[in-house]
This record gives sequence, C-alpha cells and structure tokens, in this order.
Amino acid sequence: MTNALVSVPKTAARGAIVDIRAMIAHPMETGYRMGPNGIEIPRRIITRLKCTYDGAQVFAAEFFPAVSANPFVSFSLIATASGTVAFEWTDDEGQTETASAEIMVS
Repeated sequence: MTNALVSVPKTAARGAIVDIRAMIAHPMETGYRMGPNGIEIPRRIITRLKCTYDGAQVFAAEFFPAVSANPFVSFSLIATASGTVAFEWTDDEGQTETASAEIMVS
C-alpha cells in the first residue's frame, strides 16, 4: 500500500456532528486479468477499513472485488472529546496501512 489521505476537522464543538473522509491509493487488482505471460494476476484489494476515535471503534467497512481503485470513504461522528481519529486499511495479503489525525473538542 502506498498513500493514505484523511480529512478530520482540527477543532469541533462538543456534541457537534463532524464529517470524516478517508482515501487510500492502493494497487488494486481484481484477480480477473491475465498478465502478459497468460497467467492470471492474483487478486489484491483492500478488504477492510477500521476507524477508531480516542481508542474506540466508530466505523468499519468490508470491501469486496467490486470496490473501486483508491477507495474513498466518508462518514460522520459526534465529537465527544479531544483525541485521535485513527484509520487502518488491510488488504488481501494482510498488509496494513495506517493514518491518523487529531481533533480538539471544546
């Protein structure tokens, strides 16, 4: 995996609903294409995304072969306390990519 981009507001009022966005650049391969040598290229896709907020899981998604390359995910959460919003993507090979951002709640 290569590059993860996350968008988390730097500040929020306590109890406010905030939008969270995340995208990862990944060399997605469906497993249905043939290589130049005529051998099928093995499937390699993002299979799972997990997001935690101040250590508690707030969002999770499982992806399947129809997922687009460089998947983009957007969801909302309620800002309850200052802390870290952490993301973890896992692919078919078990490799993980992580990213995080801090949010200050007042």
